[in-house]
Amino acid sequence: MMITISIPMTIISLLILPLSALILKIIVGRSQKYFKRQQDFLGHVNGQVEEVYGGHLIVKVFNGEEKSLKEFKRANDELYKSAWKSQFLSGLMHPLMNFVGNVGYVCVAIFGGYLAIKGKISIGDIQAFIQYNKQFTQPIGQIAQISGNLQSMVAAAERVFEFLEQDEEKDSVKDPANIDDLKGNIKFDHVKFGYTDDRIIIKDFSADVKDGQKIAIVGPTGAGKTTIVKLLMRFYDLNSGKITIDGYDIKEFKKGTIRRKFGMVLQDTWLFSGSIKDNIKYGRPDASDNDVIEAAKAAHIHHFIKTLPNGYNMVLNEETSNVSAGQKQLLTIARVILADPKILILDEATSSIDTRTEIQIQSAMDNLMKGRTSFIIAHRLSTIKNADLILVMNEGDIVEQGTHDELLKKGGFYSKLYNSQFEVEED
Repeated sequence: MMITISIPMTIISLLILPLSALILKIIVGRSQKYFKRQQDFLGHVNGQVEEVYGGHLIVKVFNGEEKSLKEFKRANDELYKSAWKSQFLSGLMHPLMNFVGNVGYVCVAIFGGYLAIKGKISIGDIQAFIQYNKQFTQPIGQIAQISGNLQSMVAAAERVFEFLEQDEEKDSVKDPANIDDLKGNIKFDHVKFGYTDDRIIIKDFSADVKDGQKIAIVGPTGAGKTTIVKLLMRFYDLNSGKITIDGYDIKEFKKGTIRRKFGMVLQDTWLFSGSIKDNIKYGRPDASDNDVIEAAKAAHIHHFIKTLPNGYNMVLNEETSNVSAGQKQLLTIARVILADPKILILDEATSSIDTRTEIQIQSAMDNLMKGRTSFIIAHRLSTIKNADLILVMNEGDIVEQGTHDELLKKGGFYSKLYNSQFEVEED
């Protein structure tokens, strides 16, 4: 419609577009880095608030209030600086765009007046043209008005897409091996692994484990004990060497499939918000109520559950703080017993349990381990005396292996480690 009224006046109106684009580019280029910084420090502030709130008892016990306040103030000040700079710069957009639009109106009015004096256009046409021009520039003004929100959204999206663009765990096996008939013969063949190439944790690990054996892995903190079982379950892939189960390289199995054969009890227990029965059935959803009760009895937790309101139907809260740490561990042990796996991994499985209950659990565990390949990681060496084979690790390598009695007779690293539990300081 503007073109039908006056082509020269339309060209003048269009000249404001490159000018608007230039202003937009300059302001966005300067303000976007502050929007990104604002989102980063917003994450820092929220993270610190959540962290301090979750551990407020520790903060109180160690008088860490002042330090926490200083850290919060430092992060909050950075958030404030980046926020006002980003909002100020993006806030300039709307008035500048209005100014450019008004300059366009003035140019159109002056040129239209000149054409009217010359008799080439009527006053009514000028009035109509200005109305059309206002409609033409209105979307530009609206974009300028919400530019702050748009930039903030882009900065937030960058953080989300950075996470989403991370490589997925690769699990593409063309012809996966069958797991149905696995017995549990496991061989570690010169395994080498490091979380980064310049920091190798497992240097040269070799071991041959027969099905049904009870294998204990011991050693000082940081020796690589937990890393070994994580490699076995393919949470990480090896740098070199290989791990085989019944002669099959573990890379020949799909990760999700092979993990069905494993049962794992960790030092850090994990229970979800739901009933006790649902938590025990997590590894075997089709289990009957009788199976759940039998598993709880085997884990010596049945009596405790019966004393709770609603028994097995009692709902654990979101933090699972309505049961003790030891009871949580017993529930996770009951979960593994119910799942009935072929290979067991127990990583400090009785660390939160009192000595009397531990003796009861050990007998239950011994029954559970019959006919199954079991890996036990323990710092309390008294709990693994009856292991078929003890692998003694230090700095990523096996330094000794054998039964408890054999290793004590050698008087080597294991003997020193074992006897250190009973040493008493003398004046």
